Amino acid sequence: MKKQMQAFDLDISFQCVGGVVAVFGPSGSGKTTIANAIAGLVEPDHGNITIGKHVLFDSQASINVRPERRRIGYVFQDDRLFPHLSVRSNLTYGKPHGSSRDTKTQLDQVVDILGLNKLLDRRPTTLSGGEKQRVSIGRALLASPQLLLMDEPLSNLDQARRNEILTFIEQLRDTFSIPILYVSHSVEEIVRIADQVVAISDGRLLAQGTVDAVMNKHELGSILGPFDIGVVMEARVSMHDEQFHLTRLSVPAGTLDIARVDLPIGQGLRIRIRARDVILAQNKPERISTLNVLKGSVVEITDPDGPQVDVLLDVGSPLWARVTTRSAKTLELRPGTEIYALIKAVAIDRGIIQDAPNLRHHKV
Repeated sequence: MKKQMQAFDLDISFQCVGGVVAVFGPSGSGKTTIANAIAGLVEPDHGNITIGKHVLFDSQASINVRPERRRIGYVFQDDRLFPHLSVRSNLTYGKPHGSSRDTKTQLDQVVDILGLNKLLDRRPTTLSGGEKQRVSIGRALLASPQLLLMDEPLSNLDQARRNEILTFIEQLRDTFSIPILYVSHSVEEIVRIADQVVAISDGRLLAQGTVDAVMNKHELGSILGPFDIGVVMEARVSMHDEQFHLTRLSVPAGTLDIARVDLPIGQGLRIRIRARDVILAQNKPERISTLNVLKGSVVEITDPDGPQVDVLLDVGSPLWARVTTRSAKTLELRPGTEIYALIKAVAIDRGIIQDAPNLRHHKV
């Protein structure tokens, strides 16, 4: 798909299969334009857009299906609810004509999952930001869409409300078979709910694939910022240490202790470790405060960028470490060098630790 923009030319192509597909990139990279083109609100200059077997746009065949006929549920940054209608009326506004037991069952199911039972008779002006967004999500679902588009749906909410809505989105992901295209610039949101990631910058595709494969790429530094290079690891809860409020995780590299998370034993999850939170040592240290020590070897070292370098390690899975150029020289780091990686339990950001969708039926 191509579209001439004011700041750059959008030229992007990707194909995904079901689940939650996150379109990830910085503000102004073209994410919303992609969502609007899929929804039919923006017409591309060239290319095609297809959902399943349904061709929505094809420039060569002169096909451009009207937005209302695309069967796409769109959840915007702002709620866009009708202020003069009740929550119930807002929810059912976009549903297909006709009434049936199945429609009633779906309404009850959506209301139950999104926790809207006590809000049905209220008007949008009386709702909190999080409540409004839950109603917006429910309305989009009840339109019987073939695709659910979410464009930065949490950007106007505080952290507590974001966590609340993410929990509801996880429930929707696990309950309904509707694919979701989730637009965001938040690493936390992407790591938590996505199955696949499409990373873009300045209207171009940077990377596409599973969450861990994409988010572990060093090239993403251009959109993550200088301090957020890191890796995503798939893990599973193996035990809880109630005395010291810790949780032990089973990961491909062995085990990791983190600050306690309220997840059951056996629960699959994802964790993210930033390169700046990894310390390297030539010898295995003893009697230190850092709980996690992983043995591995150096895979590659980036070219020195002033006082620092990034070191890719193999510890059973990829792990990035950021050290000073001086430290890299002192440790004589080069591909193949055996090294120990130290990770503080409290350095693993608990805010992005959640159920990993692709671990629901697999073991680590």
